[in-house]
Amino acid sequence: MSKDNFEESMKKLEEIVTELENGNLNLDESVSKFEEGMKLAKQCNHILEDAEKKITILLENNGEIKEEKFDVEQ
Repeated sequence: MSKDNFEESMKKLEEIVTELENGNLNLDESVSKFEEGMKLAKQCNHILEDAEKKITILLENNGEIKEEKFDVEQ
């Protein structure tokens, strides 16, 4: 699965969660789905971390470029 497609990864993760919650899978299938879900969750987390690193605000202050980390709570 493409690292660049967060939305697809989240959709697949939601499908896996639904399958696990339904309880219709046997133990082996459940473990396999859980492993796949954990891998997708880690992948999504990595994508979010990369995005957070890229979300910086470049401010021009007296002719100088100053990089500040984006604060979500502002």
